[in-house]
Amino acid sequence: MSDIEIAQQAKMRPIIELAAEKFGIPAEHLDPYGHYKAKISLEYVNSLTDKTDGKLILVTAISPTPAGEGKTTTTVGLGDALNRLGKKSIMCLREPSLGPCFGVKGGAAGGGYSQVVPMEDINLHFTGDFHAVGVAHNLLSALIDNHINHGNALDIDPRRIQWKRVIDMNDRALRKITIGQGGPANGYLREDGFDIVVASEVMAILCLATSRSDLKERLGRIVIGYKSDKVTPVFAQDLKAHGAMAAILKDAIKPNLVQTLENNLAIIHGGPFANIAHGCNTVTATQTALKLADYAVTEAGFGADLGAEKFINIKCRMSGLKPSAVVLVATVRALKYHGGVTKDDLNQENLGALDKGFANLERHFNNIQNHFGLPCVVCINHFSFDTDAEIALLQQKCQALGATCVVSKHWAHGGAGAEQLAKAVLNVVDNREPAFSFAYDAELPLWQKIEAIATKLYGAISISASPKVQSEIKALQANYGHFPICMAKTQMSFSTNPNTKGAPSGHNVEISEVRLANGAGFIVAIAGDMMTMPGLPKSPAAERIDISDDGVISGLF
Repeated sequence: MSDIEIAQQAKMRPIIELAAEKFGIPAEHLDPYGHYKAKISLEYVNSLTDKTDGKLILVTAISPTPAGEGKTTTTVGLGDALNRLGKKSIMCLREPSLGPCFGVKGGAAGGGYSQVVPMEDINLHFTGDFHAVGVAHNLLSALIDNHINHGNALDIDPRRIQWKRVIDMNDRALRKITIGQGGPANGYLREDGFDIVVASEVMAILCLATSRSDLKERLGRIVIGYKSDKVTPVFAQDLKAHGAMAAILKDAIKPNLVQTLENNLAIIHGGPFANIAHGCNTVTATQTALKLADYAVTEAGFGADLGAEKFINIKCRMSGLKPSAVVLVATVRALKYHGGVTKDDLNQENLGALDKGFANLERHFNNIQNHFGLPCVVCINHFSFDTDAEIALLQQKCQALGATCVVSKHWAHGGAGAEQLAKAVLNVVDNREPAFSFAYDAELPLWQKIEAIATKLYGAISISASPKVQSEIKALQANYGHFPICMAKTQMSFSTNPNTKGAPSGHNVEISEVRLANGAGFIVAIAGDMMTMPGLPKSPAAERIDISDDGVISGLF
Protein backbone atom coordinates (compact mmCIF):
# COMPACT_ATOMS: atom_id res chain seq x y z
CA MET A 1 0.00 0.00 0.00
CA SER A 2 1.05 3.61 -0.51
CA ASP A 3 1.74 5.83 2.49
CA ILE A 4 -1.62 7.54 2.18
CA GLU A 5 -3.48 4.21 1.91
CA ILE A 6 -1.77 2.99 5.08
CA ALA A 7 -2.68 6.24 6.85
CA GLN A 8 -6.30 6.05 5.72
CA GLN A 9 -6.64 2.61 7.30
CA ALA A 10 -5.31 3.79 10.66
CA LYS A 11 -7.41 3.11 13.74
CA MET A 12 -7.20 6.57 15.25
CA ARG A 13 -8.46 7.34 18.73
CA PRO A 14 -10.07 10.61 19.82
CA ILE A 15 -7.18 12.91 20.65
CA ILE A 16 -8.73 14.26 23.87
CA GLU A 17 -9.21 10.72 25.18
CA LEU A 18 -5.67 9.73 24.18
CA ALA A 19 -4.07 12.82 25.75
CA ALA A 20 -5.83 12.16 29.06
CA GLU A 21 -4.90 8.49 29.07
CA LYS A 22 -1.23 8.87 28.08
CA PHE A 23 -0.22 12.06 29.91
CA GLY A 24 -3.17 13.20 32.00
CA ILE A 25 -3.79 16.35 29.96
CA PRO A 26 -7.20 17.71 31.03
CA ALA A 27 -9.81 18.10 28.29
CA GLU A 28 -10.37 21.76 29.19
CA HIS A 29 -6.81 22.53 28.13
CA LEU A 30 -7.25 21.08 24.64
CA ASP A 31 -8.87 22.97 21.77
CA PRO A 32 -10.03 20.23 19.36
CA TYR A 33 -9.89 20.65 15.59
CA GLY A 34 -12.23 17.78 14.80
CA HIS A 35 -11.72 14.46 16.60
CA TYR A 36 -8.05 13.78 15.96
CA LYS A 37 -6.22 17.11 16.21
CA ALA A 38 -6.06 19.54 19.10
CA LYS A 39 -4.14 22.56 20.33
CA ILE A 40 -2.68 22.59 23.85
CA SER A 41 -3.43 25.75 25.83
CA LEU A 42 -0.51 27.93 26.89
CA GLU A 43 -1.95 27.97 30.38
CA TYR A 44 -1.39 24.20 30.58
CA VAL A 45 2.06 24.52 29.03
CA ASN A 46 2.99 27.10 31.68
CA SER A 47 1.67 24.84 34.45
CA LEU A 48 4.41 22.31 33.61
CA THR A 49 7.29 24.67 34.43
CA ASP A 50 8.34 22.98 37.68
CA LYS A 51 8.35 19.47 36.24
CA THR A 52 11.69 17.74 35.62
CA ASP A 53 12.81 17.64 31.99
CA GLY A 54 13.13 14.37 30.15
CA LYS A 55 15.96 13.47 27.76
CA LEU A 56 16.10 15.14 24.34
CA ILE A 57 16.99 13.02 21.29
CA LEU A 58 17.71 14.82 18.02
CA VAL A 59 17.18 13.03 14.70
CA THR A 60 19.13 14.36 11.72
CA ALA A 61 20.47 12.92 8.46
CA ILE A 62 23.18 12.80 5.84
CA SER A 63 22.98 15.29 2.95
CA PRO A 64 19.61 14.79 1.22
CA THR A 65 19.27 13.09 -2.15
CA PRO A 66 16.35 12.38 -4.50
CA ALA A 67 16.45 8.87 -3.02
CA GLY A 68 15.22 10.17 0.35
CA GLU A 69 16.60 9.46 3.82
CA GLY A 70 13.46 9.14 5.97
CA LYS A 71 14.27 11.50 8.83
CA THR A 72 10.64 12.10 9.87
CA THR A 73 9.85 8.41 9.36
CA THR A 74 12.75 7.51 11.66
CA THR A 75 11.66 10.05 14.28
CA VAL A 76 8.19 8.51 14.39
CA GLY A 77 9.50 4.93 14.32
CA LEU A 78 11.97 5.64 17.14
CA GLY A 79 9.28 7.29 19.25
CA ASP A 80 6.89 4.38 18.71
CA ALA A 81 9.69 1.92 19.57
CA LEU A 82 10.52 3.72 22.82
CA ASN A 83 6.86 3.49 23.82
CA ARG A 84 6.82 -0.22 22.89
CA LEU A 85 9.74 -0.70 25.28
CA GLY A 86 7.69 0.84 28.08
CA LYS A 87 9.29 4.27 27.94
CA LYS A 88 7.24 7.45 28.15
CA SER A 89 8.01 9.18 24.86
CA ILE A 90 6.65 12.00 22.67
CA MET A 91 7.74 12.99 19.18
CA CYS A 92 8.17 16.65 18.16
CA LEU A 93 7.92 17.43 14.44
CA ARG A 94 7.59 20.42 12.13
CA GLU A 95 4.42 21.20 10.20
CA PRO A 96 4.54 20.57 6.44
CA SER A 97 4.53 23.45 3.97
CA LEU A 98 2.17 23.29 1.00
CA GLY A 99 5.10 24.25 -1.25
CA PRO A 100 6.88 20.87 -1.07
CA CYS A 101 3.56 18.99 -0.84
CA PHE A 102 2.66 20.22 -4.32
CA GLY A 103 6.27 20.42 -5.53
CA VAL A 104 8.95 17.74 -5.30
CA LYS A 105 9.10 16.36 -1.80
CA GLY A 106 5.48 15.48 -1.15
CA GLY A 107 4.09 15.36 2.38
CA ALA A 108 6.01 15.40 5.65
CA ALA A 109 4.11 13.10 7.99
CA GLY A 110 6.47 10.12 7.85
CA GLY A 111 5.98 7.05 5.69
CA GLY A 112 5.06 3.39 5.60
CA TYR A 113 4.09 2.20 9.08
CA SER A 114 5.87 5.08 10.82
CA GLN A 115 3.50 7.98 10.26
CA VAL A 116 1.61 10.65 12.13
CA VAL A 117 -2.09 10.92 11.39
CA PRO A 118 -4.50 12.23 10.14
CA MET A 119 -1.96 12.38 7.31
CA GLU A 120 -4.04 14.36 4.80
CA ASP A 121 -5.01 16.99 7.38
CA ILE A 122 -1.44 17.43 8.59
CA ASN A 123 -0.18 17.93 5.03
CA LEU A 124 -3.03 20.15 3.83
CA HIS A 125 -3.65 23.26 5.97
CA PHE A 126 -3.54 21.35 9.31
CA THR A 127 -4.77 23.78 12.02
CA GLY A 128 -4.15 26.93 9.99
CA ASP A 129 -0.85 27.95 11.61
CA PHE A 130 0.90 28.63 8.30
CA HIS A 131 -2.06 30.70 7.12
CA ALA A 132 -1.84 32.78 10.30
CA VAL A 133 1.90 33.32 9.82
CA GLY A 134 1.34 34.42 6.22
CA VAL A 135 -1.45 36.83 7.19
CA ALA A 136 0.58 38.35 10.04
CA HIS A 137 3.56 38.81 7.73
CA ASN A 138 1.50 40.34 4.91
CA LEU A 139 -0.36 42.64 7.31
CA LEU A 140 2.99 44.23 8.10
CA SER A 141 3.72 44.49 4.36
CA ALA A 142 0.39 46.26 3.80
CA LEU A 143 0.95 48.63 6.72
CA ILE A 144 4.36 49.65 5.34
CA ASP A 145 2.96 50.65 1.94
CA ASN A 146 -0.08 52.25 3.53
CA HIS A 147 2.09 54.37 5.82
CA ILE A 148 4.14 55.69 2.91
CA ASN A 149 0.99 56.34 0.87
CA HIS A 150 -0.44 58.49 3.65
CA GLY A 151 2.50 60.85 4.00
CA ASN A 152 5.37 58.69 5.31
CA ALA A 153 5.72 60.35 8.72
CA LEU A 154 8.46 57.85 9.62
CA ASP A 155 10.54 58.93 6.61
CA ILE A 156 10.87 55.34 5.34
CA ASP A 157 13.12 55.11 2.28
CA PRO A 158 11.09 53.08 -0.28
CA ARG A 159 14.38 51.93 -1.83
CA ARG A 160 15.56 50.47 1.49
CA ILE A 161 12.49 48.42 2.47
CA GLN A 162 13.70 44.96 3.55
CA TRP A 163 10.30 43.37 4.18
CA LYS A 164 8.88 41.30 1.33
CA ARG A 165 5.56 39.48 1.08
CA VAL A 166 5.00 35.72 1.53
CA ILE A 167 2.87 32.89 0.21
CA ASP A 168 2.92 29.18 1.15
CA MET A 169 3.54 27.97 -2.37
CA ASN A 170 6.48 27.37 -4.69
CA ASP A 171 6.00 30.19 -7.20
CA ARG A 172 9.19 31.43 -8.87
CA ALA A 173 7.26 34.09 -10.83
CA LEU A 174 6.77 36.03 -7.58
CA ARG A 175 10.43 36.25 -6.58
CA LYS A 176 10.78 39.77 -7.99
CA ILE A 177 7.72 41.89 -8.82
CA THR A 178 6.70 45.52 -9.23
CA ILE A 179 3.84 46.82 -7.07
CA GLY A 180 1.81 50.03 -7.10
CA GLN A 181 1.11 50.06 -10.82
CA GLY A 182 -1.97 51.92 -12.01
CA GLY A 183 -1.39 55.38 -10.61
CA PRO A 184 -1.55 57.14 -7.20
CA ALA A 185 -4.81 55.44 -6.21
CA ASN A 186 -2.88 52.18 -6.00
CA GLY A 187 -0.02 53.46 -3.87
CA TYR A 188 3.44 54.11 -5.25
CA LEU A 189 5.55 52.22 -7.73
CA ARG A 190 8.39 50.14 -6.29
CA GLU A 191 10.14 46.77 -6.58
CA ASP A 192 9.02 44.03 -4.22
CA GLY A 193 8.99 40.24 -4.08
CA PHE A 194 7.67 37.14 -2.34
CA ASP A 195 9.35 34.55 -0.13
CA ILE A 196 7.74 31.25 0.84
CA VAL A 197 5.98 31.39 4.25
CA VAL A 198 8.51 29.06 5.87
CA ALA A 199 11.26 31.61 5.13
CA SER A 200 9.34 34.40 6.89
CA GLU A 201 10.90 35.95 9.96
CA VAL A 202 7.44 35.67 11.52
CA MET A 203 7.73 31.87 11.25
CA ALA A 204 11.15 31.96 12.93
CA ILE A 205 9.78 34.23 15.66
CA LEU A 206 6.83 31.90 16.28
CA CYS A 207 9.27 28.99 16.63
CA LEU A 208 11.59 30.80 19.06
CA ALA A 209 9.06 32.73 21.17
CA THR A 210 8.37 31.35 24.65
CA SER A 211 5.21 33.29 25.55
CA ARG A 212 2.63 35.68 24.10
CA SER A 213 4.55 38.65 25.49
CA ASP A 214 7.82 37.36 24.05
CA LEU A 215 6.09 36.81 20.70
CA LYS A 216 4.73 40.38 20.61
CA GLU A 217 8.05 41.89 21.70
CA ARG A 218 9.94 39.96 19.01
CA LEU A 219 7.42 40.99 16.35
CA GLY A 220 7.88 44.62 17.37
CA ARG A 221 11.66 44.30 16.92
CA ILE A 222 11.38 43.35 13.24
CA VAL A 223 13.39 45.76 11.11
CA ILE A 224 11.30 46.50 8.02
CA GLY A 225 13.71 48.93 6.39
CA TYR A 226 15.61 52.17 6.90
CA LYS A 227 14.92 55.88 6.91
CA SER A 228 16.12 58.20 4.16
CA ASP A 229 19.41 58.73 6.03
CA LYS A 230 20.11 55.06 5.07
CA VAL A 231 21.27 54.09 8.57
CA THR A 232 18.34 54.54 10.99
CA PRO A 233 16.25 51.34 11.17
CA VAL A 234 12.45 51.36 11.13
CA PHE A 235 10.81 48.72 13.34
CA ALA A 236 7.44 47.01 13.12
CA GLN A 237 6.56 48.62 16.45
CA ASP A 238 7.10 52.06 14.86
CA LEU A 239 4.18 51.19 12.57
CA LYS A 240 2.17 49.91 15.56
CA ALA A 241 1.89 46.58 13.76
CA HIS A 242 3.08 44.11 16.39
CA GLY A 243 -0.11 44.03 18.49
CA ALA A 244 -2.32 43.09 15.56
CA MET A 245 0.26 40.60 14.29
CA ALA A 246 0.36 38.90 17.69
CA ALA A 247 -3.43 38.82 17.76
CA ILE A 248 -3.48 37.00 14.41
CA LEU A 249 -1.09 34.44 15.88
CA LYS A 250 -3.11 33.92 19.08
CA ASP A 251 -3.91 30.29 18.21
CA ALA A 252 -0.86 29.56 16.07
CA ILE A 253 1.36 29.91 19.15
CA LYS A 254 -0.34 26.93 20.79
CA PRO A 255 1.29 23.52 20.09
CA ASN A 256 -0.65 20.98 18.00
CA LEU A 257 -1.27 17.46 19.28
CA VAL A 258 -1.80 14.44 16.99
CA GLN A 259 -1.03 10.71 17.11
CA THR A 260 1.01 8.07 15.32
CA LEU A 261 -0.36 4.97 13.62
CA GLU A 262 0.34 3.20 16.91
CA ASN A 263 -1.68 5.76 18.90
CA ASN A 264 1.29 7.45 20.53
CA LEU A 265 1.22 11.23 20.91
CA ALA A 266 3.17 13.63 18.72
CA ILE A 267 3.43 17.42 18.87
CA ILE A 268 3.66 19.10 15.45
CA HIS A 269 4.29 22.83 15.63
CA GLY A 270 6.08 25.38 13.45
CA GLY A 271 7.80 24.70 10.17
CA PRO A 272 10.76 26.77 8.96
CA PHE A 273 12.81 25.15 6.19
CA ALA A 274 16.38 24.25 7.18
CA ASN A 275 17.96 25.29 3.89
CA ILE A 276 16.64 28.88 3.96
CA ALA A 277 15.55 29.27 7.61
CA HIS A 278 16.50 27.63 10.93
CA GLY A 279 14.72 24.33 10.32
CA CYS A 280 13.38 23.45 13.78
CA ASN A 281 9.96 23.07 15.37
CA THR A 282 8.95 25.48 18.12
CA VAL A 283 10.82 25.89 21.38
CA THR A 284 7.43 25.71 23.10
CA ALA A 285 6.66 22.31 21.57
CA THR A 286 10.03 20.83 22.49
CA GLN A 287 9.95 22.17 26.04
CA THR A 288 6.40 20.89 26.50
CA ALA A 289 7.38 17.42 25.31
CA LEU A 290 10.33 17.36 27.71
CA LYS A 291 8.03 18.23 30.62
CA LEU A 292 5.45 15.58 29.69
CA ALA A 293 7.68 12.67 28.70
CA ASP A 294 10.86 10.94 29.81
CA TYR A 295 12.13 11.03 26.23
CA ALA A 296 11.37 13.65 23.59
CA VAL A 297 12.37 12.72 20.05
CA THR A 298 12.64 15.65 17.66
CA GLU A 299 13.97 16.21 14.14
CA ALA A 300 15.76 19.07 12.44
CA GLY A 301 15.42 19.67 8.71
CA PHE A 302 17.64 18.35 5.89
CA GLY A 303 21.23 17.25 6.61
CA ALA A 304 23.14 17.73 9.85
CA ASP A 305 25.12 20.59 8.27
CA LEU A 306 21.88 22.61 8.13
CA GLY A 307 19.07 21.54 10.47
CA ALA A 308 21.20 20.05 13.26
CA GLU A 309 23.72 22.89 13.06
CA LYS A 310 20.94 25.47 13.48
CA PHE A 311 19.15 23.38 16.11
CA ILE A 312 22.31 23.60 18.21
CA ASN A 313 23.77 27.01 17.33
CA ILE A 314 20.44 28.88 17.23
CA LYS A 315 17.63 27.00 18.98
CA CYS A 316 19.66 25.47 21.81
CA ARG A 317 21.71 28.62 22.29
CA MET A 318 18.57 30.74 22.70
CA SER A 319 16.47 28.32 24.74
CA GLY A 320 18.94 26.41 26.89
CA LEU A 321 17.89 23.07 25.38
CA LYS A 322 20.54 20.34 25.36
CA PRO A 323 20.31 17.11 23.35
CA SER A 324 21.40 13.91 25.08
CA ALA A 325 22.12 12.13 21.80
CA VAL A 326 21.83 12.48 18.04
CA VAL A 327 20.53 9.89 15.58
CA LEU A 328 22.10 10.24 12.13
CA VAL A 329 19.83 8.72 9.46
CA ALA A 330 21.35 7.25 6.31
CA THR A 331 20.23 4.89 3.58
CA VAL A 332 22.26 2.59 1.36
CA ARG A 333 20.58 4.17 -1.65
CA ALA A 334 21.45 7.73 -0.65
CA LEU A 335 25.08 6.85 0.05
CA LYS A 336 25.36 5.17 -3.36
CA TYR A 337 23.99 8.38 -4.87
CA HIS A 338 26.72 10.34 -3.10
CA GLY A 339 29.13 7.79 -4.56
CA GLY A 340 28.08 8.68 -8.10
CA VAL A 341 25.21 6.31 -8.91
CA THR A 342 22.29 7.82 -10.85
CA LYS A 343 18.81 7.77 -9.34
CA ASP A 344 17.59 5.15 -11.84
CA ASP A 345 20.33 2.69 -10.84
CA LEU A 346 20.12 2.98 -7.05
CA ASN A 347 18.33 -0.35 -6.61
CA GLN A 348 21.31 -2.22 -8.10
CA GLU A 349 24.06 -3.45 -5.78
CA ASN A 350 27.16 -1.24 -6.03
CA LEU A 351 29.69 -1.69 -3.25
CA GLY A 352 32.21 0.65 -4.85
CA ALA A 353 29.80 3.57 -4.94
CA LEU A 354 28.65 2.83 -1.39
CA ASP A 355 32.25 2.86 -0.21
CA LYS A 356 32.89 6.18 -1.96
CA GLY A 357 29.62 7.80 -0.80
CA PHE A 358 30.32 6.85 2.82
CA ALA A 359 32.48 9.98 3.03
CA ASN A 360 29.29 12.02 3.35
CA LEU A 361 28.12 10.07 6.40
CA GLU A 362 31.61 10.19 7.90
CA ARG A 363 31.79 13.98 7.80
CA HIS A 364 28.33 14.42 9.34
CA PHE A 365 29.20 11.91 12.06
CA ASN A 366 32.52 13.63 12.84
CA ASN A 367 30.83 17.05 12.89
CA ILE A 368 28.28 15.87 15.44
CA GLN A 369 30.82 14.19 17.70
CA ASN A 370 33.80 16.51 17.34
CA HIS A 371 32.27 19.98 16.85
CA PHE A 372 29.12 19.58 18.94
CA GLY A 373 30.44 17.03 21.45
CA LEU A 374 27.32 14.88 21.17
CA PRO A 375 27.12 11.07 21.06
CA CYS A 376 25.81 9.87 17.71
CA VAL A 377 23.99 6.67 16.73
CA VAL A 378 23.87 5.87 13.00
CA CYS A 379 20.50 4.58 11.81
CA ILE A 380 20.47 2.69 8.51
CA ASN A 381 16.92 3.25 7.33
CA HIS A 382 16.32 -0.05 5.55
CA PHE A 383 14.96 -0.34 2.00
CA SER A 384 13.82 -3.63 0.49
CA PHE A 385 16.38 -3.33 -2.33
CA ASP A 386 19.34 -3.16 0.09
CA THR A 387 21.52 -6.25 -0.30
CA ASP A 388 23.18 -8.17 2.54
CA ALA A 389 26.60 -7.29 1.14
CA GLU A 390 25.78 -3.57 1.12
CA ILE A 391 24.46 -3.65 4.68
CA ALA A 392 27.53 -5.58 5.83
CA LEU A 393 29.90 -3.08 4.17
CA LEU A 394 28.10 -0.11 5.71
CA GLN A 395 28.16 -1.69 9.17
CA GLN A 396 31.85 -2.51 8.75
CA LYS A 397 32.71 1.07 7.81
CA CYS A 398 30.66 2.47 10.71
CA GLN A 399 32.46 0.12 13.10
CA ALA A 400 35.82 1.31 11.79
CA LEU A 401 34.63 4.89 12.37
CA GLY A 402 33.75 4.01 15.96
CA ALA A 403 30.04 4.56 15.36
CA THR A 404 27.18 2.56 16.82
CA CYS A 405 25.23 1.48 13.74
CA VAL A 406 21.74 -0.07 13.70
CA VAL A 407 19.70 -1.32 10.77
CA SER A 408 16.11 -0.18 11.37
CA LYS A 409 12.99 -1.44 9.58
CA HIS A 410 10.42 0.97 10.98
CA TRP A 411 9.08 1.89 7.52
CA ALA A 412 7.93 -1.70 7.03
CA HIS A 413 7.18 -2.70 10.64
CA GLY A 414 6.54 0.50 12.59
CA GLY A 415 7.80 0.67 16.17
CA ALA A 416 8.58 -3.04 16.25
CA GLY A 417 11.08 -2.53 13.43
CA ALA A 418 12.91 0.20 15.37
CA GLU A 419 13.28 -1.51 18.76
CA GLN A 420 16.99 -2.24 18.26
CA LEU A 421 17.51 1.40 17.34
CA ALA A 422 15.62 2.48 20.47
CA LYS A 423 17.75 0.20 22.66
CA ALA A 424 20.95 1.59 21.15
CA VAL A 425 19.78 5.16 21.77
CA LEU A 426 18.72 4.37 25.33
CA ASN A 427 22.12 2.84 25.99
CA VAL A 428 23.65 6.20 25.10
CA VAL A 429 21.26 8.67 26.74
CA ASP A 430 20.84 6.69 29.97
CA ASN A 431 24.54 6.03 30.51
CA ARG A 432 26.43 9.05 29.23
CA GLU A 433 26.31 12.76 29.91
CA PRO A 434 27.24 14.49 26.63
CA ALA A 435 29.93 17.17 26.44
CA PHE A 436 27.78 19.66 24.57
CA SER A 437 29.38 22.56 22.68
CA PHE A 438 28.60 25.09 19.95
CA ALA A 439 30.41 25.38 16.62
CA TYR A 440 31.39 28.99 17.37
CA ASP A 441 31.52 31.42 20.26
CA ALA A 442 28.74 34.00 20.53
CA GLU A 443 31.26 36.84 20.82
CA LEU A 444 33.04 36.08 17.55
CA PRO A 445 32.50 38.70 14.82
CA LEU A 446 29.80 37.81 12.28
CA TRP A 447 32.31 37.19 9.49
CA GLN A 448 34.24 34.72 11.67
CA LYS A 449 31.03 32.93 12.67
CA ILE A 450 30.19 32.39 9.01
CA GLU A 451 33.76 31.26 8.41
CA ALA A 452 33.60 28.80 11.33
CA ILE A 453 30.46 27.13 9.94
CA ALA A 454 31.92 26.91 6.43
CA THR A 455 35.37 25.64 7.41
CA LYS A 456 34.50 23.42 10.38
CA LEU A 457 31.28 21.86 9.09
CA TYR A 458 31.26 22.25 5.30
CA GLY A 459 34.92 21.39 4.70
CA ALA A 460 35.51 24.73 2.97
CA ILE A 461 38.90 26.40 2.90
CA SER A 462 37.56 29.96 2.70
CA ILE A 463 34.55 32.24 2.47
CA SER A 464 34.11 35.29 0.26
CA ALA A 465 31.64 38.08 -0.45
CA SER A 466 31.36 41.07 -2.74
CA PRO A 467 32.48 44.45 -1.37
CA LYS A 468 28.79 45.39 -1.02
CA VAL A 469 27.97 42.32 1.11
CA GLN A 470 31.16 42.74 3.15
CA SER A 471 30.12 46.34 3.85
CA GLU A 472 26.66 45.17 4.95
CA ILE A 473 28.15 42.58 7.29
CA LYS A 474 30.43 45.23 8.76
CA ALA A 475 27.43 47.53 9.32
CA LEU A 476 25.46 44.75 11.02
CA GLN A 477 28.42 43.93 13.25
CA ALA A 478 28.08 47.20 15.15
CA ASN A 479 24.65 46.45 16.65
CA TYR A 480 24.04 42.77 15.95
CA GLY A 481 27.47 41.18 16.18
CA HIS A 482 26.34 38.94 19.05
CA PHE A 483 23.64 37.29 16.91
CA PRO A 484 24.07 33.70 15.69
CA ILE A 485 24.20 32.93 11.97
CA CYS A 486 21.41 31.25 10.00
CA MET A 487 23.03 29.93 6.81
CA ALA A 488 20.82 29.67 3.72
CA LYS A 489 22.54 27.06 1.57
CA THR A 490 21.65 24.23 -0.77
CA GLN A 491 20.71 21.14 1.20
CA MET A 492 22.11 18.81 -1.46
CA SER A 493 25.82 19.34 -0.77
CA PHE A 494 28.40 20.52 1.76
CA SER A 495 29.34 23.05 -0.91
CA THR A 496 27.17 25.73 -2.51
CA ASN A 497 26.89 23.60 -5.67
CA PRO A 498 23.96 21.14 -5.34
CA ASN A 499 25.61 18.80 -7.86
CA THR A 500 28.77 18.30 -5.78
CA LYS A 501 28.15 15.06 -3.91
CA GLY A 502 29.98 13.17 -1.17
CA ALA A 503 32.17 15.24 1.13
CA PRO A 504 33.86 18.00 -0.90
CA SER A 505 36.69 19.92 0.74
CA GLY A 506 38.94 22.84 -0.09
CA HIS A 507 36.13 24.81 -1.72
CA ASN A 508 35.09 28.43 -1.21
CA VAL A 509 31.69 29.45 0.17
CA GLU A 510 30.51 32.70 -1.36
CA ILE A 511 28.08 34.77 0.71
CA SER A 512 25.83 36.48 -1.81
CA GLU A 513 23.48 38.30 0.58
CA VAL A 514 22.89 38.96 4.28
CA ARG A 515 19.59 39.74 5.96
CA LEU A 516 18.86 40.94 9.47
CA ALA A 517 16.20 38.98 11.36
CA ASN A 518 16.14 41.19 14.45
CA GLY A 519 12.93 39.79 15.90
CA ALA A 520 14.13 36.21 15.52
CA GLY A 521 17.53 37.22 16.80
CA PHE A 522 19.83 35.97 14.05
CA ILE A 523 21.56 37.03 10.83
CA VAL A 524 20.63 35.16 7.63
CA ALA A 525 23.68 34.58 5.41
CA ILE A 526 22.70 33.43 1.93
CA ALA A 527 25.38 31.24 0.35
CA GLY A 528 25.69 30.96 -3.41
CA ASP A 529 22.51 31.38 -5.43
CA MET A 530 20.12 29.93 -2.82
CA MET A 531 16.53 31.13 -3.31
CA THR A 532 14.10 31.95 -0.50
CA MET A 533 11.22 31.30 -2.91
CA PRO A 534 11.47 27.83 -4.49
CA GLY A 535 10.01 26.93 -7.87
CA LEU A 536 7.95 23.95 -8.99
CA PRO A 537 9.59 21.09 -10.95
CA LYS A 538 8.65 20.11 -14.50
CA SER A 539 6.30 17.44 -13.13
CA PRO A 540 5.01 18.78 -9.77
CA ALA A 541 3.48 16.47 -7.19
CA ALA A 542 0.25 18.50 -7.49
CA GLU A 543 -0.44 16.76 -10.80
CA ARG A 544 -0.88 13.46 -8.96
CA ILE A 545 -3.03 14.67 -6.06
CA ASP A 546 -6.78 14.14 -6.38
CA ILE A 547 -9.97 13.67 -4.38
CA SER A 548 -12.86 11.29 -5.04
CA ASP A 549 -16.59 12.02 -4.87
CA ASP A 550 -16.71 10.55 -1.38
CA GLY A 551 -13.87 12.80 -0.18
CA VAL A 552 -10.96 10.35 -0.22
CA ILE A 553 -7.67 12.05 -1.12
CA SER A 554 -5.07 10.25 -3.22
CA GLY A 555 -1.60 11.08 -4.48
CA LEU A 556 -0.11 12.50 -1.28
CA PHE A 557 3.10 10.76 -0.27
